[in-house]
Amino acid sequence: MPTAALAGKTALVTGGARRIGREIALTLARAGASVAITFRNSKAEAAEAVSQIEMLGGRALAVQCDVRSESSVRAAVGAAIAAFARIDVLVNNAAVFQSAPLESLTLEQWDLVFETNARGPFLVAREALAHLRAVHGRIVNIGSLGGMHAWATHAHYSSSKAALHMLTQAMAKAFAPEVSVNCVAPGWIELEDRAAGEAERAARFAARTPMGCNGSAGDVAQAVLFFAAGPHFVTGQVLSVDGGLGLS
Repeated sequence: MPTAALAGKTALVTGGARRIGREIALTLARAGASVAITFRNSKAEAAEAVSQIEMLGGRALAVQCDVRSESSVRAAVGAAIAAFARIDVLVNNAAVFQSAPLESLTLEQWDLVFETNARGPFLVAREALAHLRAVHGRIVNIGSLGGMHAWATHAHYSSSKAALHMLTQAMAKAFAPEVSVNCVAPGWIELEDRAAGEAERAARFAARTPMGCNGSAGDVAQAVLFFAAGPHFVTGQVLSVDGGLGLS
């Protein structure tokens, strides 16, 4: 392992099978943590993520979980404890991203996004809280630049992430002093499996970004690592990882 900032600790990363979640899981593993990841449908990708962590010399576990379900969350947290005996870091990454015109947004679309992006982190944090308090642990929520700026075609998504930002601050006050709670809010992040035809849109975002490029999953993961391994005294913060895009 290149570093051992999290040696002897365990991280639980929801939605850790793919994309940003996988990079977060790998980054925490490189820092020495044993890592439990949850997945809903991405079983093959979850197995691959576990294999990658094990190739790094770490311990890993993949657990199927629907973060919208209280019983499913309870079972996932229980599985992580059964495997590793502790949870030091919880990363609430599982989320749904959708776009839709606000005037035609359906109740089903609204509920799906809020149940996953806001209720999910609440449920997982609540179930893990006793374990986190026992070890003076950390919670890192994955918010969004969309939770800070109104996106007219993503009203349900933006609203759910704004709710998560506020939930982060409420948790920080409620769970102190044993548990620190912070949030990483990415801007446009380049991903290998973006939908076809998004290259032009990505280029437009890069052109608007003061740093001259879009972010990477690694940028987000390093911000998570800071909150996971940095000063416990830092709590209640929402950190933009957007290259300055939110300033434009």
